[in-house]
Amino acid sequence: MTDQPTAGRFDGQDHLLPVRVYYEDTDFTGLVYHANYVRYFERGRSDFLRLAGVGHAELLDQDEPLAFVVAELNIRYAKPARIDDALVVRTRYEAIRGPRLIIRQTVERDGEVLCRADVTAVCIHLDGRPRRPTKRLVELVTPWLSGEASQ
Repeated sequence: MTDQPTAGRFDGQDHLLPVRVYYEDTDFTGLVYHANYVRYFERGRSDFLRLAGVGHAELLDQDEPLAFVVAELNIRYAKPARIDDALVVRTRYEAIRGPRLIIRQTVERDGEVLCRADVTAVCIHLDGRPRRPTKRLVELVTPWLSGEASQ
């Protein structure tokens, strides 16, 4: 047994991250507050990268540090999640195009999609300018891509 938090698991090209809905995640109606889905999606993307071998701290520790920013986020809410629900954040990295990473995500309960997100994340220099991901980052992520890995 380990006391380390889970980073989820891969199922084919999808990354699955279990998430529990806590009181702090809900609004006064007892439903998950809409902005908290953004947090769930962020955790899914980060843990996908972690399991693929890409650590955020390691990216900052390079000779030429890099980070990610969300450039576009399109969310579609279908059904609400409630307190104590066991959810799964499903993350699929579709493609790498220049500095952009194209990502599709869902939040599901018992296999039913509650919320969808289309995300474009961009690799940046620490001064905020876009930059291409490192060759190593591309190598680590490419096996999980469902689309193309064009540079």
